[in-house]
Amino acid sequence: MTDAAIDLALAGAHRRFADSNPASRRQFEEHSRYMPGANSRSVLFYAPFPLTIARGEGAVLWDADGHRYADFIAEYTAGVYGHSAPEIRDAVIEAMQGGINLTGHNLLEGRLAKAICERFPQIERLRFTNSGTEANLMALTAALHFTARRKIMVFSGGYHGGVLGFGARPLPTTVPFDFLVLPYNHAAAASEQIERHGAEIAAILVEPMQGASGCIPGRLDFLHALREGATKAGALLVFDEVMTSRLAPNGLANQLGIRADLTTLGKYIGGGMSFGAFGGRSDVMAQFDPRTGSLTHSGTFNNNVMTMAAGYAGLTKLFTPEAAGALAGRGEAMRARLNALCDGEGVAMQFTGVGSLMNAHFLRGEVRRVDDLAAVDGRLRQLLFFHLLRQGIYASPRGFVVLSLPITDTDIDRFVAAIGSFIGEYRSLLPAA
Repeated sequence: MTDAAIDLALAGAHRRFADSNPASRRQFEEHSRYMPGANSRSVLFYAPFPLTIARGEGAVLWDADGHRYADFIAEYTAGVYGHSAPEIRDAVIEAMQGGINLTGHNLLEGRLAKAICERFPQIERLRFTNSGTEANLMALTAALHFTARRKIMVFSGGYHGGVLGFGARPLPTTVPFDFLVLPYNHAAAASEQIERHGAEIAAILVEPMQGASGCIPGRLDFLHALREGATKAGALLVFDEVMTSRLAPNGLANQLGIRADLTTLGKYIGGGMSFGAFGGRSDVMAQFDPRTGSLTHSGTFNNNVMTMAAGYAGLTKLFTPEAAGALAGRGEAMRARLNALCDGEGVAMQFTGVGSLMNAHFLRGEVRRVDDLAAVDGRLRQLLFFHLLRQGIYASPRGFVVLSLPITDTDIDRFVAAIGSFIGEYRSLLPAA
């Protein structure tokens, strides 16, 4: 393969895309007058311009030009229920009829809190927020005050919200806490640094599977080393399960047999509405008890009735533990089919992940940390994205693929077939196995 050939193929994909989506182009150009890049969420932008999604139903999306897509990104994991699930819609309407902003404790928040604590046994007490980002910020604040320490251990490639992203060092938009950034899935390095800095470490913040950096599963030896090291050092282990709590009936950490001191949640647990939560050990969370604790926690919409109602309906009527296990199983089977296809076609392409989340990578060999992906040509992911669009499949430009409850077996068959046709069309551009 040559750079020129990949550039030529990508230019052709851009041209076909632009020619097929004039309404989305018009929307983009009009909205750019008022928002930088017509955008308030950076991950949704891609060149030459992003599609404008007009509506969704189940696991189907329609764009402004009337094209229909099977939805294989599901709001970057928030949309586990698909679009406009009747159970959630009805719960929200019923809640709104009783008043939207009630300026007090309401009837709905307690039952959702109870459902979450019963679903995730490591969460003894919790508080709600409006996003996973807020949840992680508040969990870290709790750890800093509980331990009276200042240092926070995180991992390269970690993403814990819009102001908590990490490469080899914190990203420019990351809050200025005292971070110690280490390689993911490197148990020896983590143990050595905990031994060296243990008396300074307030919290170890980690995803059991790194999501945004490419669906990189945490190795058991690594995660156990963090648990053991945190206990020995008197630090708090914080599991960011904003994404991974959907990957097993009671969350990924529970399935792995590792109990965090604090856990953060978000996205789908609010029924697809704005939502986050942080919780865990009762003694740590007691800091937020207004009767006895020293920490305040604000947020006008933390307990808004729409999210409280949607979240309870989703967890109890749709995404039950049995449904979560079944969806994870479907994802495992799909990823196995995709990897068998790539192996059989003799191309260096694979799908990593756990359960219903996966990511395409153009290389062979185990992916243990984000550095292993440095050699992947991002243009190939772009070609894959535009090829899938042509096949009526909406995924992510970074190769991220998410299953939702309404996805059908036919949709999955179409996706696998689309990967096969992608390999057939672009074989000469792909790295050989």
